[in-house]
Amino acid sequence: MPELTPPTAARRPSTREHHGDTVIDPYEWLRDKEDPAVIGHLEAENAYTEQQLGHLEGLRGRIFDEIKSRTQETDLSVPVREGSWWYYSRSVEGQQYTLNCRAPLDSPNDWTPPQLVAGEPVPGEQILLDGNVESAGSDFFSIGSYDVSLDGRYLAYGVDTSGDERFTLKIRDLETGQNLPDEIPNTFHGASFSPDGRYVFYTTVDDSWRPDTVWRHRVGSAASDDVAVFTEPDESFWVGAGTTRSGKYIVFVSSSSVTSEWHLLDAADPEGEATVVWPRHDDVEYSVEHAVIGGEDHLLILHNDGALNFELVTVSPSNPGTGPADARAVLPHRDDVRLEDVEAFEKHLLFGYRRDGLTRLAVWPLDADSSIDDLVPRELSFDEPLFSVGASSNPEWSQPTVRYGYGSLVTPSTVFDYDVVTGTSALLKQQPVRGGYDASDYEQKREWATAADGTRVPISLVWKKGVTLPAPLELYGYGSYEASMDPSMSVARLSLLDRGVVFAIAHVRGGGEMGRTWYENGKTLTKKNTFTDFVDAAHHLIEAGYTEPQRLVAEGGSAGGLLMGAVANLAPETFAGILAAVPFVDPLTSILDPSLPLTVIEWDEWGNPLDNADVYAYMKSYSPYENVRDDVQYPRILAVTSINDTRVLYVEPAKWVARLREVGAPVLLKTEMSAGHGGVSGRYNAWHERAYELAWILDVLGLADEAGAEA
Repeated sequence: MPELTPPTAARRPSTREHHGDTVIDPYEWLRDKEDPAVIGHLEAENAYTEQQLGHLEGLRGRIFDEIKSRTQETDLSVPVREGSWWYYSRSVEGQQYTLNCRAPLDSPNDWTPPQLVAGEPVPGEQILLDGNVESAGSDFFSIGSYDVSLDGRYLAYGVDTSGDERFTLKIRDLETGQNLPDEIPNTFHGASFSPDGRYVFYTTVDDSWRPDTVWRHRVGSAASDDVAVFTEPDESFWVGAGTTRSGKYIVFVSSSSVTSEWHLLDAADPEGEATVVWPRHDDVEYSVEHAVIGGEDHLLILHNDGALNFELVTVSPSNPGTGPADARAVLPHRDDVRLEDVEAFEKHLLFGYRRDGLTRLAVWPLDADSSIDDLVPRELSFDEPLFSVGASSNPEWSQPTVRYGYGSLVTPSTVFDYDVVTGTSALLKQQPVRGGYDASDYEQKREWATAADGTRVPISLVWKKGVTLPAPLELYGYGSYEASMDPSMSVARLSLLDRGVVFAIAHVRGGGEMGRTWYENGKTLTKKNTFTDFVDAAHHLIEAGYTEPQRLVAEGGSAGGLLMGAVANLAPETFAGILAAVPFVDPLTSILDPSLPLTVIEWDEWGNPLDNADVYAYMKSYSPYENVRDDVQYPRILAVTSINDTRVLYVEPAKWVARLREVGAPVLLKTEMSAGHGGVSGRYNAWHERAYELAWILDVLGLADEAGAEA
């Protein structure tokens, strides 16, 4: 083929005016994906990218084969008990999607999961949903809701075949294996049955893709008969529905990023009226769990009213009061512990929290004489310096064990059952890594960078023993929405580590690793801390001898893609390459338009630039698209996006790439033409996609030829 030239987007200036500031945007026209010229431009970008990276085709194939060879393709999850069944999923070699299955209990007292044998179904297996069958004829397939009625009779599931996260809700009679005629289009994630199995509660979105209404659907009836039981008019809030583990209450939740309000409905009367627990107050978040302690009903409430890292209190369900002043403290606030979750069971409570940048779990056994005043949680301990631990699937109110998941940068995902009485953990499964993987061949470590304001920023690292430093290094970051990038092992990452690449995570402000203050100091008018923390982490790794600028690649996605765009402008000389996945790189344009998906909801995270001139100026000062520089040499950049992404629209990276190309940046754009925010669907497709990205990283690090020689 003749050598293609970099596509040049036409300049069609449009004007944006706010707070006395006029901006001429030449590439806003790329927003209209119904315009054939837009599709033509994206396809030209894809063709150019494929030609520029064509020399990596062989390496991509080898990396895909490595991922595949290390993965136990025919496998099954640890069964979870609910009602009279063990529920699990399993995969079959050669098939893109999992099979959702169940098998009957041996007896009502059967609490030990069936023994797992790869390649063999559990005795008595019933296949409830086969994604390979459901996806037939679709380029994309995703499940957004999946719930089985407590009596085991019905399955409710939501299907998306375009990637835009609009799901068609379907109900299957598991006795006949046939779907009922009542299908409901355009639903959101998370439908669930009432405890009696007669109703399904689901949510729908408004024009800006905000889940704003909870509906009640009677199983077997027409969707036109459904009743809107809870609607949230405030455009900064979204809604959800569920059921307490005890089965006593159906829950409706309305939340913004900083405020929440819970409503409880007696599950014995699904058609009744829900009552508010605590009326909403600005900047107060709380969650509710129903517990029975010492024979008395309690509502355990985790809140942050005057308790930045949250505290746990209890109130009576019959008289919850209006806020913390009417509650009794159970676990008081601590500056060094971020309380994140409490789960109630018939005979124990389970607590999830963070300390020293790591997740923790603790259990409090209950008996007939237990009193809420005597709460003394028992923390589970682990012997690795870096790890992640969290509650797994625990749906049964009366279960005597706690299922939890554990892992680290070197330890594959592991599932345990913790016996509350004996205080011991039983290993149920560790995800197999084929090909002779040995965790002892790798090293993990915590480093601390010092930010310009003196803040210590944690960095998690992993590498294969024997690597000579300084070495090629990939630095990953996110830093938004209080989301924590906790250490976990990745099979795909081994294709980097085994080629001598060090992998690191910069736990920058804006995430939640170090508590609520860590998040507060990386959002709205402190957002730039997220970006400078990442650059300072990169400089620390260079100064500490782990790597060098010419052998350092950065990666982030979504809001982490904003981070990538910002650091490209802040410190382009620090990186050899930057991989930005579904990147939020034109944030000001998006956050200024309330009609766009999720914009109003996002104001709590970024600020409201429509009404606040200071927020407008601050966002404009860091927006990657609006701060592309013509006085620097940019590193190699690969932007990856999806045409049907409703969270970060494809137009943002398309505009950013067009602007970068104006200043001669070595930038490439790859657009998936039938996918959404999470990229392609199907595990083999996802492996191909990751192999594509890893091959690019190795190429930037100068290891592509070396990797080819190894093969």
